[in-house]
Amino acid sequence: MITSATWGRRSLFQRDRWAKLFIDTLYHYRGSTYLLHEFVVMPDHIHVLLTPTTSLEKAMQFIKGGFSYRAKKELGSNMEVWQKGFSDHRIRDVGDYLHHVSYIRQNPVRKHLCERAEEYPYSSASVRVELDPVPRGLKPFLDEGTYGAAEAAPFQSSPDQSNPDQSRPAGRAATARLEDKSGKIAS
Repeated sequence: MITSATWGRRSLFQRDRWAKLFIDTLYHYRGSTYLLHEFVVMPDHIHVLLTPTTSLEKAMQFIKGGFSYRAKKELGSNMEVWQKGFSDHRIRDVGDYLHHVSYIRQNPVRKHLCERAEEYPYSSASVRVELDPVPRGLKPFLDEGTYGAAEAAPFQSSPDQSNPDQSRPAGRAATARLEDKSGKIAS
């Protein structure tokens, strides 16, 4: 999972055109540079859950640099868009994955931008977006509330086209397959 903030924490993505252009940029590089699992575009920062197919640094260069280039060209902006760098967290297991999915989806709700995550138009919680499948190699729940040590997941692998479950968009169906024993998504 990566997080990056706008320069000076300005609310650039509060504007519809900026947020939509960022999402369009995110989807432009999907498949060639990374697999896209979840995202949210907040007014002054982004959270993206992805699996790089190259390096994480290269994926972020395409996302941030690609957006900056397009903002200048398509929105006529000459201002600095991003703070330098980004923060990242490598997903350890299914529980960690579900925790970050929930965090991303609920971020607009926690910030009072909407009442339900599905209402926020700049997020993968919206039913209108296509996502890549849950990454293979995540360790399953061992028992309620106990998760195993981190496993070296195939971090830079691409989807297995011979596996029909792997080629389907993720979204709610994939998350539902990863529900805990109580039927609730882990938070």
